[in-house]
Amino acid sequence: MAQKNIVAEKIRNVRVTNDLVREFMAEFLGTFVLILFGNAVVAQVVLSNEEKGDFFSINWGWGVAVTLGVLVSGGVSGGHINPAVTLALAVIGNTPWKKVPLYMAAQYLGGFIASGLLYGIYYEALNAFEAENGLDRATPETAGIFATYPSPFLSHHSGLLDQVVSTGLLMLLICAICDKKNMGVSKGMAPLYIGFIVLNIGICFGHNCGYAINPARDLAPRLFTLVAGWGTKPFTIENHWWVVPVIGTHLGAVLGALMYCFCIENHWKQSAYELDVIKVVEKIENNELKQDIEVTEKMLTTEDD
Repeated sequence: MAQKNIVAEKIRNVRVTNDLVREFMAEFLGTFVLILFGNAVVAQVVLSNEEKGDFFSINWGWGVAVTLGVLVSGGVSGGHINPAVTLALAVIGNTPWKKVPLYMAAQYLGGFIASGLLYGIYYEALNAFEAENGLDRATPETAGIFATYPSPFLSHHSGLLDQVVSTGLLMLLICAICDKKNMGVSKGMAPLYIGFIVLNIGICFGHNCGYAINPARDLAPRLFTLVAGWGTKPFTIENHWWVVPVIGTHLGAVLGALMYCFCIENHWKQSAYELDVIKVVEKIENNELKQDIEVTEKMLTTEDD
């Protein structure tokens, strides 16, 4: 007789049945994977003085990181892994508002924990790089491993436009990929295409300020630098730059989702089944369905008599 694997059995018996808890864990883990891979490629490029990568490899690293993060979490929570995406989906009615704080908390926590782990992995490399270059937890030189900072020429209003447009494109294209009535992208292929969106945004819009396009990717790691030796400078530098990617990403995602709805999604022809469902819902809301049932019951009773 085959022996029971008691350890494996006990591990498998640890189950969470509450959907909200499962979705929280999925968003946490998906964002954790995203930030760990994404910021790791930045760390490798910066700390090796670009001997082991360049800006193009950073773009590829982030694109693949997004794909992997969505693959990890998509089947449970939808794979938002981005507070701006969660907000936009709530605005257009694709995510219940009650889930927004839960998802955002999971995303920010995942980004923060991933930043701490990355700091530990590259701790000695970071110290060696700063010693070699006469730095001491410098912003943005090494703080830029964790969060985005503007180029010297960039103003706040241009940076805001950059974040609104790039995050708007991200959200618009996510809506297109996930719209089954459009090109019918399969569920398994969606993460790959979403990763390509981020790759292309990095290639096309990375010069100004590093294409944050995700508050959990920018604010959560920035909060980590606050407690990891960089102090308050990541928040005060460039006249409190940190506000720009936070506002711009949320605003851009909402605008991108609305643009897709107004230009594409709202205008699909509804099937007969969908029209019937709408009629039933309207009857339920107007208490007409109950009246129809009562009339039908009376008719059946009369026929029996």
